[in-house]
Amino acid sequence: MKIEKAERLGLCFGVRRAITLLKEAVREHGEIETLGPVAHNRLLVETLAGLGVSPIESPERARGRTLAITTHGTTPGVLAEIAARGIQVIDTTCPIVRRAQKAASELAEAGFTVVIFGQADHSEVKGLLGHTGERGTAALSVEQLHDWERIPSRLGILSQTTQTRSAFMAFASQLVSMVGPKTREMRIVNTLCQVTQAQQDAAMRLAGRTQIMIVIGGRYSANAGHLVEICAPLVETHLVESADEIDASWFSGKEHVGVTAGASTPDEAVDALMARLESL
Repeated sequence: MKIEKAERLGLCFGVRRAITLLKEAVREHGEIETLGPVAHNRLLVETLAGLGVSPIESPERARGRTLAITTHGTTPGVLAEIAARGIQVIDTTCPIVRRAQKAASELAEAGFTVVIFGQADHSEVKGLLGHTGERGTAALSVEQLHDWERIPSRLGILSQTTQTRSAFMAFASQLVSMVGPKTREMRIVNTLCQVTQAQQDAAMRLAGRTQIMIVIGGRYSANAGHLVEICAPLVETHLVESADEIDASWFSGKEHVGVTAGASTPDEAVDALMARLESL
């Protein structure tokens, strides 16, 4: 059985940067709290917990005087609340997410109604909406926007950074068709993460020449979920959080297995998966 990894997979530079910052903070301050999980990957969160990094739900639950903002970022309002409590901030917001936050803020300040293509309940999207003030809304389909009382005269469109390129383009195209001449000015800002796009492209190429794909990543990770969405139409695809979830029956009659990993999946988890597959 041939086992082949995607050319691009696993921890992105934003998550690696966050891990480095948190390890440095632990050495300096001892135990560190993060506002939510640093990334949506159970194994990564458990590994960091062993080093003294623990997630909390809100600033009011902070026990220490230092609090880390995760890779997904947060809202200006939350940052103001943290400052008001006299808590020091360690900001591990991914630079790509920060760029999207800046784009959202600039559009809103210029008077645009901002539509974010993304999951409204995702922490990154909540942060992006916070940077639009009261001028933003999030949606995954144009049907969710049909309840507008009136079409905005100035419309800005951007995306959650981990969405797929094809899905964002389709959404933007449909939204342009829907508002048509009713909008005087429209701006579409490409806030997609190019690293994530490269991983998705590599996964798609690999899925096209294998008999089964294994995606290892967090069950609630947006980017891991998109890898499954991309590969599943091409070949049998399974999402696992760890090597222990591998079922040997999946590989009956299979001669070529493809492997990819979400952008928050630890290197150790990928290595363990490869070892498990090679043992079959």
